[in-house]
Amino acid sequence: MTGVVLFDAVRSPRTKGRPGGALSSLLPHELVGQLVEALRARTSDEALDAVDAFHLSCVGQIGAQGGNLALVSKLEAGLPDTCATRTINNYCVGGITALASAVGSVAAGQHELVLAGGVEMMSRVAFLADEASLYTDPAVAETFRWAPVGVAADHLAVREGIGRDELDALALESHRRAAAAWDDGHYARQVVPIRTADGDVVDRDETIQRGFSPEKLAGLDPVFEAMGRAQYDRVVAGDDEPVDHRHTIAHCPPIADGAALLLVGTADAGARLGLTPLARIDAVTEAGGDAVTQLDAGDRAMTRALARTGTSLGDMDLIEYMESFAAVPARFHRTHDVDAARVNPNGGHLAMGHPMGATGAILTTALAHELARTDGRRGIAVATGGSGTGAAVVLSR
Repeated sequence: MTGVVLFDAVRSPRTKGRPGGALSSLLPHELVGQLVEALRARTSDEALDAVDAFHLSCVGQIGAQGGNLALVSKLEAGLPDTCATRTINNYCVGGITALASAVGSVAAGQHELVLAGGVEMMSRVAFLADEASLYTDPAVAETFRWAPVGVAADHLAVREGIGRDELDALALESHRRAAAAWDDGHYARQVVPIRTADGDVVDRDETIQRGFSPEKLAGLDPVFEAMGRAQYDRVVAGDDEPVDHRHTIAHCPPIADGAALLLVGTADAGARLGLTPLARIDAVTEAGGDAVTQLDAGDRAMTRALARTGTSLGDMDLIEYMESFAAVPARFHRTHDVDAARVNPNGGHLAMGHPMGATGAILTTALAHELARTDGRRGIAVATGGSGTGAAVVLSR
């Protein structure tokens, strides 16, 4: 047990991560600032003025997301001058990495109250826009066998024998559950309406599709075949093992804008500031994995978190499992004997999108609020990212 309490968790709607997306008029720090404003309204000025540190995840740390985005967001949000800041990049799992950093600082006695979370405005900073040598310099990429994670997802589907019908079914169910959850008000407590630069209010996820059908999905073409054939099939599979490309655009989480924040600290600080605990953080773990096959580290982090809490997946009332590509949750369901109704009951990333640095915090937010809504006792959130990154968090009530 960490001895650290989660007091509240909020996220923005997730919107299309391109110019014209519903949140694209905002700068990243402005989006984060509105979430801090919402937390201030939900708690108190005294509580937010007592925040000791702010740990923020963001992948594309250039342009509008450069300049130590946690610090810029702190200034935007009016957090105290004494609040320390840290901007983190751990790819798609960084939102949980930021939480792990916050939990560690609280558990070590360095801080009493910390904000953690993530943001990604992919309408402002595109995927791979930092042009790192890892994926732009052919010599470096070849040395470390870098390949796009979508090609690795196709290779995973081949290795596990996961066919198009199974991938299509997962995508359809994600959209169906997400649409139903919104209609039934399940996101009302956790999603904060956001004001755009034009004064409009965005209060719902933008990428959920209500018109998908098995026939429509069956007609889509694989999206990673050209890049795989040109170069990367050989990287992930070697010269003798062909890759049958299966993931279509419907099997990939939409590129999205979004943010999420978590307020954590000691029980004593919460009592002093009048904060009501939302959940207890029993464990938060990170793990690495094979940088070429890429998509196994989330499960490794999940195994560590369960071991540290002396629990199993069967003990979890709720599992928020990142739909990084459809093959990843497909393998999870094949590997683990769990009730599918307890996994992503309100839809997942395939429907609602993937603002990269925010994803881990979004999963944790969904877990905490759904446990509260359903009076669940314990749950786990699991995130998997590119180049073998993984993280997990166990919450209890």
